[in-house]
Amino acid sequence: MIRAIRYVSVLLVVLLGGIWAAAWFVRAPNESVADAFMRQLARMTGADMPAPSTGGVQLSQGVSLGGPFTLVDQTGKTVTERDFAGRPMLVYFGFTYCPDVCPTELGTIAAALDSMGPAGERVTPVFISVDPERDTPEAMADYVSRFHPRMVGLTGSAEQVAQAARAYRVYYAKVQPRDSTTYLMDHSSFIYFVGPDGRVRSLFRPESTPEAIASAVNAQLRAF
Repeated sequence: MIRAIRYVSVLLVVLLGGIWAAAWFVRAPNESVADAFMRQLARMTGADMPAPSTGGVQLSQGVSLGGPFTLVDQTGKTVTERDFAGRPMLVYFGFTYCPDVCPTELGTIAAALDSMGPAGERVTPVFISVDPERDTPEAMADYVSRFHPRMVGLTGSAEQVAQAARAYRVYYAKVQPRDSTTYLMDHSSFIYFVGPDGRVRSLFRPESTPEAIASAVNAQLRAF
């Protein structure tokens, strides 16, 4: 019995050592060996584990973002999360009247995808409005076309937008600046990387660089 336990222990050490060595060779740029090891181990065991997000905020186990939604795209077509099934996405919530932050973050998404070359074509950039009162499908079509030819603009009714925002835990509120007749929208400003299963795998803080996002997304695409 003791001999059998020793044999199993030796085999386990050899197996884990082999996985560690493989992780060292296949790890993504800037990805630690430990993260690559966990990713390889999860793949072998079939565990549902998010890939590491170099340069982004890794979601803790048990934290779930994303989910079902019903919105309207820039062509006026009603779409749900099922229309994006199997397609990784970079998602940002904002509004077309945004004076600075939204254009900056959407430009960052576009630059990150372009820098990835063919790999970037696997990822769909998505802009979701938190200002459905003004952001009609026509307005969204004009707006997203300024950033990337493949960017999808989504809007909808106030209820539909609220549902999508809740799924992603997005904060937004209408604010009225002093000495202005036009309102603005105060909102959180994270970029979400969504896996092909519709789950958020990681998110990027405001002012993340295109290089950091591209590196993180490339690392995660290797796991799909």
